[in-house]
Amino acid sequence: MLQRKIEELTKLIVESQAYKSVFRRGFAETPRNRVLAIMGNVFLHLHPAYVARHSLKFSHSWCMGGITFLLFLVLCFTGVFLCFYYHPDKINAYKDMKYFEYDVPFGIVLRNMHRWAAHLMVISVWLHMTRVFMTGSYKPPKEFNWVIGVILLVLTLMLSFTGYLLPDDQLGFWAVTVGTNMARATPLMGHEGPFGEQLGMTAFNDIRFALLGGSVVGGNALLRAYVWHCVAMPMIAIIFLAVHFWRVRKDGGSAGPL
Repeated sequence: MLQRKIEELTKLIVESQAYKSVFRRGFAETPRNRVLAIMGNVFLHLHPAYVARHSLKFSHSWCMGGITFLLFLVLCFTGVFLCFYYHPDKINAYKDMKYFEYDVPFGIVLRNMHRWAAHLMVISVWLHMTRVFMTGSYKPPKEFNWVIGVILLVLTLMLSFTGYLLPDDQLGFWAVTVGTNMARATPLMGHEGPFGEQLGMTAFNDIRFALLGGSVVGGNALLRAYVWHCVAMPMIAIIFLAVHFWRVRKDGGSAGPL
């Protein structure tokens, strides 16, 4: 009886639209499925098997996805050089930023490239999402990739937010202070949010405390922002970018519903 219920539940999940939007190929070992496996692999088959004719027009796609990825590469390139001269502590962070800006050859160029690429990436992501929505590119069978894109949008905003604190200036200090104070009202995880008190959340164990590594914006917050900004979030973003590109290719192009 239990096994039959499990089989019925499995069949219901496999035949659902949400499941089919993620897994687009069956599991039977047939010549057709082996060909589809190659066509669906981002490493074995670089380009889509077919594309819509209108999706090749610049006026239809705006190339916003490609521009966003280019800006991400610029940020990674310039960010590596910034890391060579930066110490994530309260004593050296601001001095390192000024040293890199005024004493390191071409340092001010690299820092401004990093800063403006970050601003432009946020703008280009919003324009890309707008284009996808206006052209209906989020519709089946591309709804799974729309969800991946929303996750990448959140990661982009979080990368921008964590980067604010790293210069350790007044702008970064107060931006992070306001942002993390808002986290106190997060449902379930903030001590001032809905159900936070019932779950035992206090000012010393809620999500704000975890983000700052303490109760104030200090050295622990700077170190945590550095780790998230330079290591954790870029790695997570690269994984989701690979999945995003794979789905674009597998779904038959970058623009318009099929």
